[in-house]
Amino acid sequence: MTRTAHTFAYARPSALTSSGAGRALGLETAGGLTPVGPEAHPRFFAGFLSEPQAAARALLAVADVAAARYYRRTLRASLDPVVTGNGDRLRFESFSGCCGVYARLDVLPEGLRGADTGHGTTNVDVNHPLRAALSRLTGNDPLHLRVGPDEMAVTTLDGPVVEKKVPLPDRWLRGFAESQVATTGFDLRAELPAAEAVRFLRSLPRTAPGGGSAGGPMWVVPAGRTLRPTTRPVPGAVCLPGPERLAALQQVLRHATGLRVYGPAPDGALPTASAWELTLPGMRLTLTLSPEADRGFSGEGGVLEALATDEAAADAELISVLLAWEPRIDPAELAEQSGLPVPRVRAALARLGTAGRVGYDIADAAYFHRELPYDARRAERHNPRLTAARALLDAGAVDLTGSGGTGTAVVTSGERRYQVRESGGALGCTCQWWADYRGRRGPCKHALATRMAQRAAATNTLTTAAMTGATR
Repeated sequence: MTRTAHTFAYARPSALTSSGAGRALGLETAGGLTPVGPEAHPRFFAGFLSEPQAAARALLAVADVAAARYYRRTLRASLDPVVTGNGDRLRFESFSGCCGVYARLDVLPEGLRGADTGHGTTNVDVNHPLRAALSRLTGNDPLHLRVGPDEMAVTTLDGPVVEKKVPLPDRWLRGFAESQVATTGFDLRAELPAAEAVRFLRSLPRTAPGGGSAGGPMWVVPAGRTLRPTTRPVPGAVCLPGPERLAALQQVLRHATGLRVYGPAPDGALPTASAWELTLPGMRLTLTLSPEADRGFSGEGGVLEALATDEAAADAELISVLLAWEPRIDPAELAEQSGLPVPRVRAALARLGTAGRVGYDIADAAYFHRELPYDARRAERHNPRLTAARALLDAGAVDLTGSGGTGTAVVTSGERRYQVRESGGALGCTCQWWADYRGRRGPCKHALATRMAQRAAATNTLTTAAMTGATR
């Protein structure tokens, strides 16, 4: 697995302090992007939190996910959360070290008081002393929040910095981005009031069955104002894969005002991803779970075909120029600005999502602009299936003439030959990957190479026809 070292450079550690003027939570920022370009220590907010204790606990929950591995727990995992200022709200995001849980805390306009919110994305320092201080925070006295350096410190940031060096695998980058792309197909499946939400979440196991590193999926079905466990995916059921992975929500149960559950339509008896959104006063805390505890989001491959097209790449570059750190992105408005049809705008947003340049908010059913403070496009370039498909295409391994004009492509990979056939708009293959997943985790490398070859052939045909017409 490809990985590089990533360095977080902070002007000083984040801290929770108390003085005669009251309590103050200072979150220090590392390098990130803003509307004016890259900044070493961007400043996004300085004001008050409407619900200090709830916000502190929710931030701890996001940090818990960043520091956790729910599969192969003995391996190290700790990446500082990402924060995005969207002009009217703050979003804190993290991703587990095992690539299977995505967490996001949205502090909405009603959760912030006293200042405007800036625009941009960066990492924030959540260190062990800060975690301990946040966990001890009691009462609901005013809490001043500062995200980024204070005004006086802005002019004195040339001194020593606090550095953290952590491994940053390509798999983690792909998972962070693809977890949001997966949620675009989710719908609201259940909604619980506060009391039932607390009762249900407290009934879940905190650890995997038998003390192992990964629990199996369970299913729940809406029953009145609550959720009832079921042994199989009956109509209306929602998959809860590895229920112990919702443990971070325990941090904020006393402040919960409700629970919303999102997921795709059930796919037979197979486990699916799902998202669990705990509503809080002025905030939303959401955990998105991969289909299985030992299966991260990085290998889902739901948008690989979009990544493989030159048209989508060009569209994504055009759309990216029009993004303006908006908390809600309107595809119709982008279509009008870009001159592209709405379906191509949506495809471009999906591609930008895999590069970490937009996120997806299920509650708003809309993308939002943010730029991950990592080279997320590196993960796209090094995607194993995409890289392998391009290698097959470059090697001339795809024969579109098929077997006897039946419309079946033949792809030669090593000493084996695979048949790729289109059915219902999707490409199937005779390889083991297709036999195992039947397209549920995206196309195999042979189908992907075939699709790329088909598009190249269609482009060549159109170019030849245009040149022929021009010479007449």
